Amino acid sequence: MIITVAEPHDVTKLLAFREEAATWLRGLGSDQWSRPYPADRLLATIEAGTVFMLRDGHTTAGTITLTSDAEAGLWTNGELAEPSMFVNKLTVAREYAGQDLGGRLLDWAGGRARRAGALWLRLDAWTTNDALQRYYLAHGFTHVRTVLEGGAVNGGPRVSGWLAQREASDADHGFRDQTPKPERLRFAA
Repeated sequence: MIITVAEPHDVTKLLAFREEAATWLRGLGSDQWSRPYPADRLLATIEAGTVFMLRDGHTTAGTITLTSDAEAGLWTNGELAEPSMFVNKLTVAREYAGQDLGGRLLDWAGGRARRAGALWLRLDAWTTNDALQRYYLAHGFTHVRTVLEGGAVNGGPRVSGWLAQREASDADHGFRDQTPKPERLRFAA
């Protein structure tokens, strides 16, 4: 499997991934991702070069967004002063479930973050999805705190405020990385 930078034509696939994941989560009793994500916002993140696709031949197996931009209102000024990268929208196609592709994508993201000069790989998870929180804990993240105040980027109240982090470090993810070298964070050592 290879990791590539997403291209504008991937918007349709990414929106379908999100809907597939939302449907699966609803079946588990979760309201995660029940609100549609605006296509124009997704396209903007693709154009910024922060969305990555995991491809298995001509099939997209997963996606991850990795950015140096933190969502407003989640992290303290002290935390934001530490070189960090943030994971968003980690999704694996249901046909690839059970292969730990999500964990391997997190390992890939940790290595990319380290090469960019980050000390931390951080994320915010759905506040009511205990299984997802346990998943991140099992993959080396430490819970920092839960933030309930504020609004969601796609409207409505904040629903994704369970904050966690782990050190940015290299790990053997087993993917062929076809992404360009990451830019150094502006405040990295």
